[in-house]
Amino acid sequence: MISIELARQLRSAGVRWKPVAGDRFVVVDRGMDDDVFVVSDMTVEVHQLPQGPVIGFNGTTEWALDSVEDRDAVWLPRDTQLRELLAGTFRHLSQTDGGWQVTIAVNDTPFTVQDSDVEQVYGRALLHLVTG
Repeated sequence: MISIELARQLRSAGVRWKPVAGDRFVVVDRGMDDDVFVVSDMTVEVHQLPQGPVIGFNGTTEWALDSVEDRDAVWLPRDTQLRELLAGTFRHLSQTDGGWQVTIAVNDTPFTVQDSDVEQVYGRALLHLVTG
């Protein structure tokens, strides 16, 4: 899974999230950074309010948390979502002795990233893409 630190960096760099069912996220800076939530039509839904989207926790009687604003939630994208965001810059993913390697190319200039986690390596490649 992508680290919260990298997810925050991606958000700060301008990667935007439109929550849909199946998306993973954390609610940061409320003592719940280690709790990964999943958007679901059954218990966690995105509500479009005039002030912006909020993530609603429906039917969770054990929580005093009814909803959080999307700015308080940090998206933890899956490998497929990260690969989609790399779009046409993605060249290849390969396994190495220490984990994974992703190569992207911008203006025919290749850039390679390595990490032990496949989602993390995609995320680091995306961060390079959006920050240059």
